[in-house]
Amino acid sequence: METENNSATVSKTRSNPSPITHLSFVASQIWLRIIAAATSIAAAFLMFNSRQSKVLFGTDLDARYTYIPSFKFFTIMNVVAAVLALLSLLPVFSLGRKLSNSVNYFFLFIHDLILTSLMVGGFGAATAVAQVGKYGNSHAGWMPICDNFGKFCHKVMASLILSIISIICFLLLTVISANKARQVPIV
Repeated sequence: METENNSATVSKTRSNPSPITHLSFVASQIWLRIIAAATSIAAAFLMFNSRQSKVLFGTDLDARYTYIPSFKFFTIMNVVAAVLALLSLLPVFSLGRKLSNSVNYFFLFIHDLILTSLMVGGFGAATAVAQVGKYGNSHAGWMPICDNFGKFCHKVMASLILSIISIICFLLLTVISANKARQVPIV
């Protein structure tokens, strides 16, 4: 008898979530998406402006993000993530107006999961190249360039830090969306 009452209580709370819980879901979705978009676009902006020229041993050398495919991928992923984070505010606002079925929350979860995966891929590729740029690779005979192109390396590092903040926001969005999709029954 007691388990029947508990299951009835659970089904009532799942079908009628409290307005505060739903409001906190919508508010967290909005703020995390705005923060993720802002940090992603700032990271991309830093990469767009990361270039430095220097004369070494009588040769004019240039360091730019466009010379390294991993940095280009990283920059493009940040721009894509910023645009999609801002565009995903539209479904979040529509989910905030009325309680929707779990399929809509599931699509939001899939969207956040894909963005998180793409951002992690771009971040990993850029971090690997930045590591080689900072420390070199003695086994391959690659010299570190950050000793000579400090301004370039500092901008890349700042871009990576902003990007990891964006990745954390997307990861939190993924967890929140997955939790919400699990809680809301299909109507």
